[in-house]
Amino acid sequence: MTDEQKNNNPYFLKSLHQVKVTDIKVGEVRRHISILGAGESGVGAAVLAKKQGFEVFVSDYGVIKQENKDILDKYNIQWEEKQHTEEMILKADEVIKSPGISDKTPIVKKIAEKGIPIISEIEFAGRYTDARMICITGSNGKTTTTMLTYHILKNSGLNVGLAGNVGNSLAMQVAEYNYDYYVVELSSFQLDGMTKFKADIAILLNITPDHLDRYDYNFQNYIDSKFRIVQNQTEKDAFIFWSGDKVIQEELKKRKIKSTLYPFSLEKTEKSKAFIENNQLVINTLNNSLIMPTTKLSLKGIHNTYNSMAAALAASVINIRKKSIRLSLQDFHQVEHRLEYVATVRNVVYINDSKATNVNSCWYALQSIQSPVVLILGGTDKGNDYSEIEELVKEKVTALIFLGADNSRLHAFFDGKVEKIVDVKSMEECVKTAYELADPGETVLLSPCCASFDLFKNYEDRGDQFKKYVRNL
Repeated sequence: MTDEQKNNNPYFLKSLHQVKVTDIKVGEVRRHISILGAGESGVGAAVLAKKQGFEVFVSDYGVIKQENKDILDKYNIQWEEKQHTEEMILKADEVIKSPGISDKTPIVKKIAEKGIPIISEIEFAGRYTDARMICITGSNGKTTTTMLTYHILKNSGLNVGLAGNVGNSLAMQVAEYNYDYYVVELSSFQLDGMTKFKADIAILLNITPDHLDRYDYNFQNYIDSKFRIVQNQTEKDAFIFWSGDKVIQEELKKRKIKSTLYPFSLEKTEKSKAFIENNQLVINTLNNSLIMPTTKLSLKGIHNTYNSMAAALAASVINIRKKSIRLSLQDFHQVEHRLEYVATVRNVVYINDSKATNVNSCWYALQSIQSPVVLILGGTDKGNDYSEIEELVKEKVTALIFLGADNSRLHAFFDGKVEKIVDVKSMEECVKTAYELADPGETVLLSPCCASFDLFKNYEDRGDQFKKYVRNL
């Protein structure tokens, strides 16, 4: 990197102890970093901060996993669990907050009141790498698209890391490795803590109501969060998005996007850079013109066609060879817990879609299944509007199983719309009930619409338990 490039690069650091040049006054040095949350992202941020010469303090209100304690101890990083010591936290020049911690928690409010900047691990990590960032967000499909994009880049021989909501902590990878590219899945919570970070390629798949409990039940707040993925982009960067999403289209009318636009859609339009024509997937960018039969795509269903388009566009923008893109689109395997086939028992198919933590994800799942469905819903409701799946439920669902600590909202909406509705309180009971309700030729679908934290550790735990009890039938 030349001196001129360094001076124009907002992420270049002149010394180990400085943050971005644009963030500091002459002579000012930020020395103290407090980190809230000692999960993977928090520990990764702590290690990176320590390696960059900061004084680091990690605070977790819960219990820290032993393996994470071991990492913190290895780097001589001070930590605490089961409490937040305000005196230690509030002396920080900057706070890195886990995306799972709400801005409304008392300690976060006190940090904000004191005027201490609060950022995400992704924002912090971006300061210490010149790698190109391919960032993916959306209400649905982002994990599959992230994994597929990474698969394409990895198969093409690029030096690439996988980070964000999937893969390992971006900060830890920046601290330990030297990748040329990162493929990063970003949730709205992560985007909220990002101000100067820039995506070289930003992918926005769709926007449907989700996590409204974290956004004051104001959909526009959530939309604004998702659109942070294009902040700081220039005309040299790429913005890939689904042009059929009405919310995205309305927002584009209101916003001035500086980056080069790469819209994709099922049908060819004047502006489409990816589309389907005569059962062929067509990709058109300045670097690539690619055509392949849709029957060769490993991922099936309309929603997965969109995911394949987005990933192929990203790969084309960075000039990956057409042959490599085609092969990767053909041999990619489905993401675990997302429309994952588990087993067929007594001619009943069992599908694990535990990652469907919002209503729109469940809509995609129901749309992709052609047989009658026994549908499993329930968990922590995030302000869901179930009307989006109402018609599909009436059309396809023969029985509903509600798996949650509190199913009152589900009953309020679905009672009287499906003949058979059963409440269960454990996954073992749930699978047993599904086995009794489903007739041969039907599909049992776990696509809960809700978060998992009422009865399970996370959606992976929920999906793993589902698979375990199904395989024990």
